[in-house]
Amino acid sequence: MMFRSKILVWSLMTTISLFSCQQKNEKEQGTPEAIVAFKPNPKLVPKQEVTTLPIGAAAPDFSLPDVSGRFLSLQNFKDAKALVIIFTCNHCPTAQAYEDRLIQFTSDYQAKGVSVVAIMPNSVLGLLPEECGYTDLNDTYEEMKIRAQDKGYNFTYLYDGDNQAVSIQYGPVATPHAFVFDQERKLRYVGRIDAIEKPGKANADDLRLAVDAILENRTVENPENKAFGCSTKWGWKNDWGKQVEKEWNEKPVTLELADVEAIKQLVKNPSKKLRLINVWATWCAPCVAEYPELVALQRWYGARDFEFISLSADKPEHRDKALAFLEQKRSPVKNYLYSGEDNYKLIEAVDPAWNGALPYTLLLEPGGKVVYRYQGVVDLLELRKAIVDHPMMGRYY
Repeated sequence: MMFRSKILVWSLMTTISLFSCQQKNEKEQGTPEAIVAFKPNPKLVPKQEVTTLPIGAAAPDFSLPDVSGRFLSLQNFKDAKALVIIFTCNHCPTAQAYEDRLIQFTSDYQAKGVSVVAIMPNSVLGLLPEECGYTDLNDTYEEMKIRAQDKGYNFTYLYDGDNQAVSIQYGPVATPHAFVFDQERKLRYVGRIDAIEKPGKANADDLRLAVDAILENRTVENPENKAFGCSTKWGWKNDWGKQVEKEWNEKPVTLELADVEAIKQLVKNPSKKLRLINVWATWCAPCVAEYPELVALQRWYGARDFEFISLSADKPEHRDKALAFLEQKRSPVKNYLYSGEDNYKLIEAVDPAWNGALPYTLLLEPGGKVVYRYQGVVDLLELRKAIVDHPMMGRYY
């Protein structure tokens, strides 16, 4: 259970301090200025046919930034006896299911002269919020950095989300999709990492067999396998996204009055879902600023055992203003407005641990057990993690 109320000045000073430490570390490591200056710029890509690189083909060269901003190419891995390139990403449940296996594989094979390079092939322009139901992170370059740090990646993680030029040459159909090259950089294996998605049931067997064969100068017995996972999000696949966005924007937005007893029932959560409740008001600037991000969580997780409910603390006579705000922010969720005049009764009905400052956010299990509470603007990443890492949710099937 989490509860934190941050003072703005403390938060600002902490942010400045952390930024200063980061700059200091980069300078101590001799990081070139060009490294920290990389800025992603995803673009729509012309629709084209993409075919998977055939066995025996030479590895297409690339120049892509890693999570530190360094641009790397095949030349950076010229001494590797085998080069393993895995097309993977942050959001895909299958990709997440294989993360620990890739980390273990890298640890086991580094000393054998094998280099492992992961490439994120997806365009965020082709990724919908509704496709992020199993993750705390999307596929932006900035969130790639977070995933690499969170998981302690011991392999290179490259970004190809701007124009997908490298991914188009290799032709990954899904994430993850493995390509294994020998010392001459000829493709010797392409396909799955192993045959079982669920963690703990396999150990990157197909990948290991292929790499072992290459290191021992043997023929790879099964050089081609199908890859299973989330389809590559190409930058021209936005028609479906437009349709989904249109459908979301056309959903009706309503605002119901709720008295103290009704609010107590909301907090008891008699549903079978994780319930996120946010208490806000139109006169509260931080509430207004964070609200769209909270609505987006319904799009991320709403197809699973999750629901977002908003509770306005505006006065009943200002109901029209609150409804207009919800319509502007496209909030077709369960929206309520406290119908009483005594705000202290509202506070006690929502959470006796709340001291009354807005905004206020609760994440509740069925039955009302609080698993996350936060006074102030939430740390969105922390909240996403609290949701997706809850036993009712999870990151893979």
